[in-house]
Amino acid sequence: MYIKKILLAIVLITVIVGGIFAYTVYANIFTPNTAFENDKAYLFVGSEASFDTVMEDIAPLLNDVNSFAAVAKRKGYTTNVKPGHYAIAKGMSNNEIINSIRSKNLPVKISFNNQERLENLAGRVSAQLEVDSLTLLNVMKDPAFLKKNNLNAQTALSMYLPNSYEFFWNSSAEAFRDRMLKEYQRFWNDSRIAKARALKLTQSEVYTIASIVQKETAKVDERPRVAGVYLNRIRKGIKLDADPTVIYAVKSVKNDWDMQIKRVLYRDLETVSPYNTYRNRGIPPGPIYMPDISSIDAVLNAEKHDYYYFVANVERFGYHKFAMTLAQHNANSAAYRRWISRQGVKR
Repeated sequence: MYIKKILLAIVLITVIVGGIFAYTVYANIFTPNTAFENDKAYLFVGSEASFDTVMEDIAPLLNDVNSFAAVAKRKGYTTNVKPGHYAIAKGMSNNEIINSIRSKNLPVKISFNNQERLENLAGRVSAQLEVDSLTLLNVMKDPAFLKKNNLNAQTALSMYLPNSYEFFWNSSAEAFRDRMLKEYQRFWNDSRIAKARALKLTQSEVYTIASIVQKETAKVDERPRVAGVYLNRIRKGIKLDADPTVIYAVKSVKNDWDMQIKRVLYRDLETVSPYNTYRNRGIPPGPIYMPDISSIDAVLNAEKHDYYYFVANVERFGYHKFAMTLAQHNANSAAYRRWISRQGVKR
């Protein structure tokens, strides 16, 4: 009888201990373990991150760090960290959190607008993805890649179209560049290619003219008319005489891309640079800016007219006065110079 009581006690203790253990395991794995009030929190896990790094980043989001670590070890996550961008929903259990950060890498939406150079673009993109700007820039400028795709150091920027795109946060520099190539190829459909050929222009030349148009006017409805002026001048073999190219040339020669030039001076027109269209005929060797798609399409669908000149319209700010003759243009330009002098703009 005594032995039976001992055995019964052992069984009861085992059941109780087992129950406590089972409850503890269940609680660790399946009960909520989030410490934030928003509906979701987001975690970025770097490509070189260790489990310790993940723990440092995720700790502020958890009520019980130790239970999370225990479950992570039990599920094999501590030795199999996955880089990426992950969402953790309010009220998730340790089990759900680990499942999320192990297999549900979420894309991020990145965007870039009108950048002046590849250096600016690389900086803008690296601020939104894991990859650093220098790695991006080197990949963008890769001579073998550029040659393979009929580009060069001067025209490389023309492969990138300002827009918003979805990427995995831990995408490589090559993945970003190659995706942009696909977007570029998709943009240049049969219709756009045919229009460029009809103008006797390459795709990069269209992009370069569009970059000048973009700089000349912020008015989307005016861009086809401005594009028409430049196309008229190209057909006649007249220099483009585009002020934005002079500004780009000055910055390039001085290697000072932070310069603010609001007024082009006569001495600027003498700047020796292939981008200075006051000294050189034809289209510059590459874009001076990243144009909107509206500017590219403005070139491809340029307004047909007989204008060869234009200058800022001080009576309708943001727009321009167009002229067919040099005499008419000189009169318009004189009015503009008088106005800008009154504003005290010297540079």
